[in-house]
Amino acid sequence: MKPLLTFDETLLDNQDQFKDPFFDRYQLRHAEKPLQLNEQVKKNYLFPTFYSDVTCAIGIFMCNYKKAEEMMFHPAIKPVRMTKDRALIAFSCYIYKNVLGIPPYYEIAMSIPVLVDPGFNPPVVPMVAEKMFKNFGYYVFSMPVTSLENRIRGNKIWGLPKVVQEIDITENSGYCTTIAKEENGAPYFELSIPMNGQEAEFDVTSNLYTTLEGEILQSETNFKSRFHVNKNMKALVKANMKADYTYLKIGDSPSGQILKNLEIEEMPFQTRFTKGMVSSFDLPNPNYKPSISLT
Repeated sequence: MKPLLTFDETLLDNQDQFKDPFFDRYQLRHAEKPLQLNEQVKKNYLFPTFYSDVTCAIGIFMCNYKKAEEMMFHPAIKPVRMTKDRALIAFSCYIYKNVLGIPPYYEIAMSIPVLVDPGFNPPVVPMVAEKMFKNFGYYVFSMPVTSLENRIRGNKIWGLPKVVQEIDITENSGYCTTIAKEENGAPYFELSIPMNGQEAEFDVTSNLYTTLEGEILQSETNFKSRFHVNKNMKALVKANMKADYTYLKIGDSPSGQILKNLEIEEMPFQTRFTKGMVSSFDLPNPNYKPSISLT
């Protein structure tokens, strides 16, 4: 999808696209004030933002723990520790066909599972028992999108590192392939996720941790769907396994070098694919009181 670089004051009247019972969990509301997108346009969005009929392809890989730790915006935010001095990195690729109030777009969330100010950071456990760790969440270090409006929303409301880039997502020969390109058109990221696998139901609530205007924010994200999942549990005991397929390609451009620095292993720890996902993303939690400060 080529980037959509224009918008006006119009809010799409598309609430009829969100009839799934999932959305009954939420009471829609406006933010305290409309968002000023530029000098001419401001919009009074409803929150949480709803998404329906989403195609989602996720690749979860092992990477170097120390390199992941260096990505954090505060030394007290720690990547979830995995075996053999590794952390996890998740690439979540989305085709958002229906978005409450705004046009469709593509997005890639590049994130690292983290614990905020952990007194205890046991290997692996937070990933299989998330609810036991109230300080568990995800740090998104890069978020390419194909919509300028969505980039501005992400930057101004949540402090998300959204950048406008061209993103192509295609399905071919049993794989969903996502390609992100630099401003000059050079591909720097290519992820191929198998569309088949063991079926598993996911109904997940997680937190994203970001910074905005000198404050640490916590924002709730939710999604529900039946995924096709492939797991590689051998990766817990064996590092740098050879891949049976080229799942991830990283280019030599500036964006690619950031990824290469993480020393990402070629064999994914887990892949997930679904169509028809429903999800929501809320405003930053006003009651969140971080135990750490940026000042």
